[in-house]
Amino acid sequence: MTNYLKKKSSETQVKVVRLTKLLMDMGSVIVAYSGGVDSAFLAAISHSTLGDNSLAVTAKSPSLAPQELQDATSLAKRLNLNHRVIETTEIEREDYKSNNPNRCFFCKDQLYTQLSLLALNEGFSCITNGTNVDDLGDFRPGLNAAKKYEVRSPMVEVGLTKSEIRAISREMNLPTWDKPAQACLSSRIPYGTPVSIEALERIAKAEQFLRDLGLDQLRVRHHNNIARIEVEPKHFPLLTDTATRALIADHFKSIGYSYITLDLEGFRSGSLNETLSATRKITGRGKTKKEG
Repeated sequence: MTNYLKKKSSETQVKVVRLTKLLMDMGSVIVAYSGGVDSAFLAAISHSTLGDNSLAVTAKSPSLAPQELQDATSLAKRLNLNHRVIETTEIEREDYKSNNPNRCFFCKDQLYTQLSLLALNEGFSCITNGTNVDDLGDFRPGLNAAKKYEVRSPMVEVGLTKSEIRAISREMNLPTWDKPAQACLSSRIPYGTPVSIEALERIAKAEQFLRDLGLDQLRVRHHNNIARIEVEPKHFPLLTDTATRALIADHFKSIGYSYITLDLEGFRSGSLNETLSATRKITGRGKTKKEG
């Protein structure tokens, strides 16, 4: 950490020092750790500051891709984190399965309920998440759940942005520094279409197949028996190559899709919010959540 501070601007140095002091003042923390850019950074900083008084907890559920869980676990071992995997059951909740725009609230409500019990039973003083300053600009129901359970966001408290977290993570040699943004698999399902384990498993298999082809920033949007693939336009030639196209079609059909499409607008986070946004413009109802 000392070497890192020597390399960065005074403003960033102040934020990192404040973050370390904040964690020390907390005394002991649970970090909601998914293995993404933000939570990996927070878990690493918390561990270096508090040692085993920092517990990184990953929620295992059908909405987390198996590869994401494996990556989070492997990184935790590499960083020697005090790490635990718990199973969450949001998929059993009707308010989650119905897949309304506030679905994320119920997911986080389930997670923070279990983390609160864990903190109470094992004597951790605070529950923390990886929210950063840039996250505050969108409508995010999950943040309302955090408020309900008094979950703290240390990076927000010290003013760290996403780009700063990536830069710090790079200096710390965290492999997540340039990891593409991820969201739970449920975010691939249009609002109003019920979330099911079968759909989540199909999405996970489809996206992993594409990643195995060498793609990174991607989504497979699930429209019942139709898969709508989003990748960056620079990767269109790979997907439209005759041999590769046949491989993708065969695999997607083998896991249950009847039709496979390539979205010509390419990858964009929150594309399933586009129709919702149009509706809200007509009705005049506030912002929409940008997810997945």
